[in-house]
Amino acid sequence: MEERLRFSLLGPVRAWRGEDEIELGPPQQRALLAVLLLAEGAQVPAGGLVDAVWGTRVPASALGILRTYVHRLRQALEPAGDTASSMIRSTGDGYQLRTSAAELDLRTFRELLGRGERARRDRDLKGSAARLRDALALWQGTALAGVRGEYAQTQRQRLDELRLSAEAARLTAELGLGAHTETAAELTGLVAEHPLDERFRELLMLALYRSGRQAAALDTYREAQSLLADELGVDPGPALQSLYQRVLRADTGLLSPSPDLAPPEHALRAAPVPVPAQLPADLPVFVGREAELAEVARLPFGGAVVISAIAGTAGVGKTTFAVHWARGAADGFPDGQLYLNLRGFDPVGQPVPPEHALRTLLESLGADPRGLPQGVDALAARYRTLLTGKRVLVLLDNARDAAQVRPLLPGEPGCLVVVTSRNRLAGLVAVDGAHPLHLDVLSVAESRALLARRLGPARIAAEPDAVDEIIARCARLPLALAVTAARVATRSVIPLAVIAAELRENAGGLDAFHDSDTAADVPAVFSWSYHALTPDAARLFRLLALHPGPDTSLPAAASLAGLPRPHTRRLLSELVQAHLVDETTPGRYASHDLLRAYATELSESEDPPEQVRAARQRILDHYLHTAHAAVALTDRARALISLPRPAEGVRAEEFGEDAGQAAAWFTAEQAVLLATVEQAAGRRYDVHTWQLAWALAKQLHLQGMWREEEAVHRTAMDAALRLDDRTALAYAHLGLGTATTGLGRFDEARVHVERAVELHAGSGDTRACAESCRVLTWVAEQQGDPHAALGAAQRSLALLRAHDGPGADDRRLRTATASALNSVGWCHVLLGQHREGLDHCEQALALHEQLGDDIHAAHTWDSIGHAHHHLGQYDEAVTGFGNALARYRRHDGMHWFVSGTLMRLGDTHLSAGRPDAARAAWAEGLDILERLAHVDAEQLRTRLRRLDDPT
Repeated sequence: MEERLRFSLLGPVRAWRGEDEIELGPPQQRALLAVLLLAEGAQVPAGGLVDAVWGTRVPASALGILRTYVHRLRQALEPAGDTASSMIRSTGDGYQLRTSAAELDLRTFRELLGRGERARRDRDLKGSAARLRDALALWQGTALAGVRGEYAQTQRQRLDELRLSAEAARLTAELGLGAHTETAAELTGLVAEHPLDERFRELLMLALYRSGRQAAALDTYREAQSLLADELGVDPGPALQSLYQRVLRADTGLLSPSPDLAPPEHALRAAPVPVPAQLPADLPVFVGREAELAEVARLPFGGAVVISAIAGTAGVGKTTFAVHWARGAADGFPDGQLYLNLRGFDPVGQPVPPEHALRTLLESLGADPRGLPQGVDALAARYRTLLTGKRVLVLLDNARDAAQVRPLLPGEPGCLVVVTSRNRLAGLVAVDGAHPLHLDVLSVAESRALLARRLGPARIAAEPDAVDEIIARCARLPLALAVTAARVATRSVIPLAVIAAELRENAGGLDAFHDSDTAADVPAVFSWSYHALTPDAARLFRLLALHPGPDTSLPAAASLAGLPRPHTRRLLSELVQAHLVDETTPGRYASHDLLRAYATELSESEDPPEQVRAARQRILDHYLHTAHAAVALTDRARALISLPRPAEGVRAEEFGEDAGQAAAWFTAEQAVLLATVEQAAGRRYDVHTWQLAWALAKQLHLQGMWREEEAVHRTAMDAALRLDDRTALAYAHLGLGTATTGLGRFDEARVHVERAVELHAGSGDTRACAESCRVLTWVAEQQGDPHAALGAAQRSLALLRAHDGPGADDRRLRTATASALNSVGWCHVLLGQHREGLDHCEQALALHEQLGDDIHAAHTWDSIGHAHHHLGQYDEAVTGFGNALARYRRHDGMHWFVSGTLMRLGDTHLSAGRPDAARAAWAEGLDILERLAHVDAEQLRTRLRRLDDPT
């Protein structure tokens, strides 16, 4: 049996296989291992590893040295010849260490803290103290001892704060057990070691007071008061002041353990993150379900990860029940409530993949989307890390199966996950310990109460027999009852007996509405509501089933129907009033999945095939032409493809010259656009498929969604091959090259991009060929081949300068030329040819200024400043950075670019011997990044700390 690996971070960085310690090599190699261990299974980009290991003094060959260190660590950690189960994996552009296959003292420490906290909540002070003593015994000195650098120091401070919080929690428990004298002696040493930490002052005062030393307790406060005033110019905090007053008046209530003196529940947590509150609104007319509510309330979720799997037939009210209960329990989860619709049973779209779900949840928890790793395992590890020590309620709605849910489960105590699904999720119950709760249809009494709440008790009491038949015809299904009640409410003069008769006459069947042991004729309700619609609204309801999903906007619905927007708005309002469509957010519409299934059946049976094809053509044209218009505004250097004319009736959206509005549209429609590509490919609309992929490429790439970008362009490649279209094939290769570069597969990327260059050159499309060469520049640079990068950039520039086709003098061509000049200049800088690089950047600047393109001019000024910095021309560099800042500040939304320029400006000031000016620039940049809650803030904090303490 293979001996298990053990790692230690709470002291010197060490590793063992069984009882044998492993030699980990030089300090920088140990630092690399420490960074991977601290990531706890998440991917760490190579750039992040370089920054952590070398800080600001990065050698030119850092990436090569990094690969050597990884190779040596693999040899040290893995059994000889075992490459199949590598501990350190290459993932995308970085590395990942499988900590799940080893013991890590930091993970054990956190687990013991959690157990100690649960014991405290259960008032088991003896057990809490024991667990915390065990946790603290894991420390073997200063954390990360032997690892140097700013990154290690930052992590060391974070871990040390966690240790001190654990010490405070343990000493609180010891005080509660009556160890006043012993605790006072220990706290005296801690106060001397950490004189400004009010936690230990507060505990020492309490220990002294309980030991009968009131005067010494008061002296401890006065000492803190004097010290804080001298060192920081502040008074003691409210908790310490309150305790002083109580000791001063000899409050006997302090002689027994007091919950308000215990360390706050947040003491063992990491830095605060934004508190999400995402639960949907509670339904005001919720009735019944007392037994089920009581069952969920009995779940022992105090301090434990509990999964409540709420299952039941479609329309039974799972989401309504889960939201109602979750809102009532929300106060027990002060760190937030997350909600995510997993769309497990959407009749048209696909279930939300775990990777997409994890990205959404991580962003809700405050994670920067640009810094997220690739792959489900790494994302899940980051998600579990963010939830460590927190009390968060997670409501996962409409799950497909256990496999979709399992990566979304927290790994530490304190959280509650509620899952709704049409499935019973037996795997989640058996493997993950979920508590199953099956929601059946309402009882007759609950159904009557629901109708009374919606229609008024007088109307229900007046026709009891009709009410009973309505309940029976609706099969006591909450959704059916709600739809019926909504319709009845608008016909107040019609007797309920007539409503019951209509249901009886229109009874039909839809398999999705039937539970295995319940006969439910809910389709009669939908049919009845549907037939009450105006003809245009009924047609729109059917056509909405053709929309790719998950929701639609008013302009898209107008194109789908081929109608003017005002008319479409009125039709959507009619559907909302009939409860056949919901306005989920202002201007966006969606239907319950059963209603979409019903609409699909109607469309298949009532709409002629040629009309269905025409509607599909219109909706695909809508998204293609709108996306094309958005690309034209958000990427002014890109060569635009030619589109066929849109079908008659298409109402593509227009943005004028508002690039911000175009970017916002891409963000709002991202899920719809991905579904549209999938639908176009599935229906063999091959031209739409590759052109939509072209339109989506830049947006997906900028968001780090490289796997989605690759999938979209593989779909486009299949479409291009079916069309036998060389232009489509070239763009598909270019998109795959861009995506695989993002994923770190540089050799594969280069093959794709070189093929795109070849195809565009063969077709004579010089603009597209130039664009492909510019991408090739980037790929070659990532490969570490600056000579090839320069050659590609120079070819791109030459093609653009020689272009004499239609639009040779257009603004886009000149913007592309300026971008190519920048690429050439940058490659010269990579090769150490700084003056050549500066010359090309200055030519690019002249073009941008002629075009009046402030933002691109700002980018170029920033590059010019950087070039001057490397040439040692610090005054010129300051001028360049200043010009960049002036232009950035003229535009909204440029805060991140401003902060980056300020960082580089500070570097230049420091190199020029102006530390005060550097401090001012960095402090301003840090203020911006902190307001943005951006991860780059730590880089500026490190620079400022090093400036104040150069040792």
